[in-house]
Amino acid sequence: MFHHLSIGVKDLDKSGRFYDAAMGALGFRRVFEDETAIGYGLEDGKDKLCLKLRPDAVAPGPGFHLAFSAQSRGAVDSFHLRALSAGGTDNGAPGLRSHYGPHYYAAFLIDPDGYRVEAVINRADTEA
Repeated sequence: MFHHLSIGVKDLDKSGRFYDAAMGALGFRRVFEDETAIGYGLEDGKDKLCLKLRPDAVAPGPGFHLAFSAQSRGAVDSFHLRALSAGGTDNGAPGLRSHYGPHYYAAFLIDPDGYRVEAVINRADTEA
């Protein structure tokens, strides 16, 4: 459905460190950068998530969050741990969320600009 998503951030360096950690844990990397933007994806020049420097950026309020697909429960755990150490705020430790389904394993964070982000795998996965 989406080609890419852009979000405004107040401090590109700080947000870049957070998303380097978070996206790296999920297998994504910086695919471009300049003075006002950083793009994440799998192929050079083809971003799926773009951070745009906007000094007046304001994160959406409650009810909005970005959920990123993980390939394993271990990737969800790594997302949470690495992004916490890169400036994120815990908003839900890694674990099963049975109210979403029997295999819904997710972790929740708040990024340096206040965006609520999640990593999730929703299938049977024996990797812890």
